Amino acid sequence: MSDKEGGASEGGLNVTLTLRLLMHGKEVGSIIGKKGETVKKMREESGARINISEGSSPERIVTITGPTEGIFKAFSMIAEKFEEDITAAMTNSTVTSHPPVTLRLVFPGSQCGSLIGKGGSKIKEIRETTGAQVQVAGDMLPESTERAVTISGTPQAITQCVRHICSVILESPPKGATIPYRPKTMPGAGHPVFQQQQQQQQQHASQAFTIQGQYAFPHQDLTKLHQLAMQHIPLPSLGQSNPTFPGMDASVPTSSQELAIPNDFIGSIIGRQGSKINEIRQVSGAHIKIASATDGSPMRQVTIIGSPTSISVAHYLINVRLSSVVTDLGAL
Repeated sequence: MSDKEGGASEGGLNVTLTLRLLMHGKEVGSIIGKKGETVKKMREESGARINISEGSSPERIVTITGPTEGIFKAFSMIAEKFEEDITAAMTNSTVTSHPPVTLRLVFPGSQCGSLIGKGGSKIKEIRETTGAQVQVAGDMLPESTERAVTISGTPQAITQCVRHICSVILESPPKGATIPYRPKTMPGAGHPVFQQQQQQQQQHASQAFTIQGQYAFPHQDLTKLHQLAMQHIPLPSLGQSNPTFPGMDASVPTSSQELAIPNDFIGSIIGRQGSKINEIRQVSGAHIKIASATDGSPMRQVTIIGSPTSISVAHYLINVRLSSVVTDLGAL
């Protein structure tokens, strides 16, 4: 989302922007800090307005508004705070590879085409110029016309990436009305895991997602999976007698996405005798290939192939595994 005030050239100080971030509760707690001291410091030093949505949802929207340089300073401070959290979590660990900082931005779907560029040219240029990984979600966020854009890398790479993204969205204003994404409040523990307003969707969802007892995913992760799964998937495919998960509809075009995972963390993705990777494959419906270790390289290439939704689900589950490993190393 962006608002341009004044006729300044792109990146000029009198261009006012509004960017929205999607964060989990733990990330929000880190940004707020004790007695709100961290967010207060970020507001004062960046000059940007930083507002955090209310509610008991597992996800919160963080809205950052201000002149472009203030926005970049705020993003730099947020990324550096997350970097500190990761470093602190790894202090007493034998793990040598440092997982990247990851931020999720939210943009109107109509602007995402410009961000990707013709044949993926713009997003490739941003990746190569900044060194950050950038992924634009294939589907809209639930009950909205917005998409998530995930960026990961060093704090410096992330800040540079945000500069490039701002440049693109200033040149490509959103088309038509935007329905903003609002995170749903998470149902209580006694609630059905998967709730949907339409009865038919609820029926099919319950058939497709009777997995809480079979898989070791926490409640909030199942809720997230449900949100992903209900996006643009024909309901009959979810109601099969032996459902696997959304990558099964032959009419949905397949694509691929590559991730670089530190060697030290690849074991947590694979699991004992391949149990975790098989779980992720079965739940997402995606085909996942892990490249062999390359001499001298600290990273392993992971390729995810499937429908946009199955790729999103697989990517999310891999991030859940990585987050749980880092969290286990020490409290964030």
